[in-house]
Amino acid sequence: MIQSIAQKEFVSTLRDRRFVVLSVLLLALLLAATLVGRASYRTLQQERMVAQQTVNDQFHHQPNRHPHRVAHYGSFAFRPRSGLSFLDAGLDSFTGASVFLEAHQQNSVNFSQAQQSGSLIRFGELTVAFVLQVLVPLLIVFLCFSAFTEERETGTLKLLVSQGVPLRQVAWGKIVGYGRAVALVVGPALALAAWLLFGEESFAHTTDVWVRLALFVISYAVYFFLWIVGAVVVSARQRHGRSALVLLLGCWMLGCIILPKATANLGATLFPTITKAQMDADVHETAQKGINGHDPQDQRTAALKANLLKQYGVDSEEKLPVSVGGLVMAESEAYTSKVYQQHFADLTQTYERQNAISNWTGLLNPYQAIRPLSMGLAGSDFAHYVHFQQAAESYRYQLVQRLNRLQAGMGYGDKERKLDAATWQAIPTFAYQAPPVGWALSYLLLPALALLLWAVGLSWLGLKVIDKTPVV
Repeated sequence: MIQSIAQKEFVSTLRDRRFVVLSVLLLALLLAATLVGRASYRTLQQERMVAQQTVNDQFHHQPNRHPHRVAHYGSFAFRPRSGLSFLDAGLDSFTGASVFLEAHQQNSVNFSQAQQSGSLIRFGELTVAFVLQVLVPLLIVFLCFSAFTEERETGTLKLLVSQGVPLRQVAWGKIVGYGRAVALVVGPALALAAWLLFGEESFAHTTDVWVRLALFVISYAVYFFLWIVGAVVVSARQRHGRSALVLLLGCWMLGCIILPKATANLGATLFPTITKAQMDADVHETAQKGINGHDPQDQRTAALKANLLKQYGVDSEEKLPVSVGGLVMAESEAYTSKVYQQHFADLTQTYERQNAISNWTGLLNPYQAIRPLSMGLAGSDFAHYVHFQQAAESYRYQLVQRLNRLQAGMGYGDKERKLDAATWQAIPTFAYQAPPVGWALSYLLLPALALLLWAVGLSWLGLKVIDKTPVV
């Protein structure tokens, strides 16, 4: 009986001109978002690959130089786009694309798309994720608001019940039928996305991308299921279709527009972040407590020099087999790096606390459960951004300390010496390796659990409510 009711609802839906018009418009938006997102992804990815290769070549082809000059010359690290980011751009447009790697300084990631775009980007981008998260639920609302009210008004619901069909079976049949209709709209766009993604040679044999895409589809299937079940339950409890439609539209506005903005403002109020100017001042003040590699009169530098003389059993710096300046730079870099890391860690923790409020709200609002889950699987959330930033900083620190060791090995009088250009060609360049899906899932346990709790709880409670629904 469930399949018969599902088939009836599916056929009736396809015959409804309103659904046909809305679904065609929605499908066109999905296809457009997929194609535009893919084109933008390929352009940005190509630009960043070329830029990374250019700066790597420039670093390797430096002339004969002193190592400390090379450390200040520095390099750049460009963040590559995740394979699924064309489906959900997440924070990528706001978190920057490159970071300058230099001695004594840990820079933030700069040159985001938002910095180079107009103010309209603040209203959001047309991405596949935006359509799936916000517009598809709106289609479901208009599709399902009259699921029971129309049956009650025409008398067919009373006829079904009189023939011994339980209301629960009627509800499941409608849920399955509407689910098929939604899949008919969303399916072609996701199939196109998969074809575009795996048509690229670089992703054709990547298991991690397959798993991410599969979990991406499953997550949205659960999300749509929640909206369908919720809409059917609301329709069952309302006597008229108009009241059901108004209530469902109110839930959509509250969940997709009001609550996300309210929780974001709440997080920023409860856990305010310091300004960049204040952070720079705090870092500078703390860094002054360590050894200063650029001040020969620094007392800590003098103490280090005295220890070296004692260690090697000599009475003057000229007799040392190592460069005091190189060792001082290494000590200074180690200390300042710890200072920067601590301040960046504190700032990151503040952002994570702000995000945690929104993530916990996912237990009350399924939209705020699917959004971080979608970004995390697409590799465009805050956790992936921090992972890149940490990888870039790790490379920067190792690069600078390697150059400091080269300087230390040059011995006394190194300031007037230079190393051969082949030295820079032997230094490995920055190559970012994105984390696997298992790493990403460790940050997505709460949103995934919230979505599952919504699915189980709404199904159980909703059908309980439908069992007590009056027929007339």
